[in-house]
Amino acid sequence: MTRAETDNAAFNTAYQAWAPLSGELFAQASTVIPGGAGSSARTAPFGWKPYPLFIAQGLGSRITDVDGHEYIDYLLGLGPMILGHRNPIVTEAVVNAIRDLGTCFGLPYELEIEAAQKVVDAVPGIEMVRFTNSGSEAVGSAIRISRAVTKRRLIIRFEGHYHGWQDTVYWSNHVDPVAAGDPNSPRPIPSGPGVPIELEQTLIVLSWNDPESFIRVMAERGHEVAAVITEPAVLNTGCIMPLPGYLELLRSETKKYGALLIFDEVITGFRFSRGGAQEWFGVTPDLTTLAKGLGGGFPVAAIGGSKEVMSIIAEGRYSHSGTYNANVIQCAAVSATMDILATPGIYERQRELGFRLANGLSAIANEVGIPVIVEGIGTAFQMWFSDKPIHNWREADKFANEEIFTRWYREMLQRGVLFHPNHLENLFVSLVHTDADIDKTLEAAQGALSAIAKNL
Repeated sequence: MTRAETDNAAFNTAYQAWAPLSGELFAQASTVIPGGAGSSARTAPFGWKPYPLFIAQGLGSRITDVDGHEYIDYLLGLGPMILGHRNPIVTEAVVNAIRDLGTCFGLPYELEIEAAQKVVDAVPGIEMVRFTNSGSEAVGSAIRISRAVTKRRLIIRFEGHYHGWQDTVYWSNHVDPVAAGDPNSPRPIPSGPGVPIELEQTLIVLSWNDPESFIRVMAERGHEVAAVITEPAVLNTGCIMPLPGYLELLRSETKKYGALLIFDEVITGFRFSRGGAQEWFGVTPDLTTLAKGLGGGFPVAAIGGSKEVMSIIAEGRYSHSGTYNANVIQCAAVSATMDILATPGIYERQRELGFRLANGLSAIANEVGIPVIVEGIGTAFQMWFSDKPIHNWREADKFANEEIFTRWYREMLQRGVLFHPNHLENLFVSLVHTDADIDKTLEAAQGALSAIAKNL
């Protein structure tokens, strides 16, 4: 057996003793739920090996599994729990709205206006907004709207970005780089089976943070491009920040050729600042997709943009429909969440906490002799086990050491700290994590990274 195989076997044995009730529930769930969980992202092929933890409850910055282990939670439901678990203000707002109003009317109501206005007030690129039910729905609408507005069909997107599961965008996330070919001109690769290969002709895929390739493609085909869609910071491949001037380049080139710029802020929205990554970086897109932090833990998403672009919906030229769009639960959660996010100093405080954690992890790793690069902006970051900077998906695939990251995840889990086991995900710091959480996490990291260093 290889070292990795030996480590995996030992961990699986220890894990089954650590989380036996989770194992029993996983076996039971697997008989009625494909893969034993309601989303593939929670299953073994996505890193939750040998089976995912089953959760009993969460409160604030902590989460507890069914076997009684409490963790400081940096997974945060894969992002939505920006205000922590069971935030009392948002929970009360939703409960009151259900009791006083109902849940779903099939007609508009006043709370919908209130929630929409607060989003418009917060996000620079949004003058009008429609609520929907998932980030994938919001992105699918943004793509179709951009084609309807421009009367063009080509979409430019970037390797390593994830924009949801719809056929039009389920491409070139974490695919085989050999199959994708030249990083200066990658071939679009479906991210899974069942995607019609004919859609390849509607896409141009590029490497992110590569100004030269983008300028070249826009010069060649810019007048055919309906939209450029990007995460303003890549939180679906660890955490990769834009190089200085890169987002500004995307904005200037799309304006030059009459294409729309779509910021997929499903994850970045409300995380770096109240106005999202577009406020933080000072670049305003034509369309914005939101989800995750938008509802403080309740399921809601949104598509928003300029009045000029959104007029295609307002005038009835484009049908954006959904039975559950803007339901009472969503709008109550959004309204309450937006109020909390407007609290003076809340982002400054939590970014400072996040930077203290990120810098502390980096210092500990350097102290024990493990090369790392911590990339992010406080409330979202990743610790790459790499001695080389990472600017795009290809570099993450080439330089980041997945095996060491897996060991780190396992060591931290046993010390009461939870984050995603895949090195291409990230760590989230909520707006309710405390100094005590950071202290305990750094204490756990000292032991975990020291243990890893001894075995390297």
